[in-house]
Amino acid sequence: MAIERLVEPTMAENDREEEKIEISLRPTTFKEYIGQQHLKNNIKLAIDAVKKRSDGSTLDHVLLYGPPGLGKTTMAGVIAHELGTNLRVTSGPAIERAGDLASILTNLKDGDVLFIDEIHRLRRAVEEVLYSAMEDYKLDIVIGKGPAARSVRLDLPKFTVIGATTRTGSLAGPLRDRFGIIHRLEYYKEPEIEQIITRTSKILNTEIHPEATTLLATRSRLTPRIANRLFKRVRDYADVNGDGIIDQPTAIKALELMEIDHLGLDPADRNMLKLMHENYGDRPVGLTTIAALTGDEATTIEDFYEPYLLQLGLLARTPKGRVVTEKGRKHLQNSKNKV
Repeated sequence: MAIERLVEPTMAENDREEEKIEISLRPTTFKEYIGQQHLKNNIKLAIDAVKKRSDGSTLDHVLLYGPPGLGKTTMAGVIAHELGTNLRVTSGPAIERAGDLASILTNLKDGDVLFIDEIHRLRRAVEEVLYSAMEDYKLDIVIGKGPAARSVRLDLPKFTVIGATTRTGSLAGPLRDRFGIIHRLEYYKEPEIEQIITRTSKILNTEIHPEATTLLATRSRLTPRIANRLFKRVRDYADVNGDGIIDQPTAIKALELMEIDHLGLDPADRNMLKLMHENYGDRPVGLTTIAALTGDEATTIEDFYEPYLLQLGLLARTPKGRVVTEKGRKHLQNSKNKV
């Protein structure tokens, strides 16, 4: 059974309270959006060009990819706001049939933005309907069955698809080729995470000292969603065990309670590294073997554990499998991972 992790870069399913708070923290303009400067510059240029032409053209379809929690959904909202249009949000797994997609597309208006999260999980039959919709703004539907079936082509309003994925390699080539703007979201820098935490503290009306802000930024895995989640948990600790003000000692005690170490690793991360090291030493370990050791699914390890551990250099990929690096072994040994 999977354990909920505070440093999980995805949002917990059915956690309406977390979703409500996260939405309230999301910026709506490029000015408010912190980090990803290269992406912002390119998207802003494209939006300004569309506005300047005033010929009824729409923004090219946009594909945003990268690790979860870096702001792909937020960027989609910013793009829609900057365009002055409506944003319709859905996800790949939610569109089960071609008819579901047809219903969404026919309810769009000119200039609307359709955001499809986890677009790599679209069913093949749905993808095929999306091809002509994205390229020609036409919807091909089949009415009837058997010999009496006939194809009907409907006109669609001009709209922009924004797709988000953590796995560009899983996207079908024809779908990927229909995106005119493709950008990767990178991990944030610590000063940018500090700005995000400061902004969050102001929105949630919570005082935080600069030293505590820096401390949280170093433990947030360079990911805004995790930074905000840790901030909320530390705020809870400060409210219950203090005067509601987050200073450095309070932040340290809260992080110790959550078992988040100085690199931002939680018990699940350390457990995976420990099991690999104790059972295989410096030998490569296959993904399915790691999954068997930890009790997690292989895709969970590949999507949620690995990226940050690779980024830190604690884990390495080889043709024969994953290896705990010398840096990873030292991290396990030094101070027994005390926070």
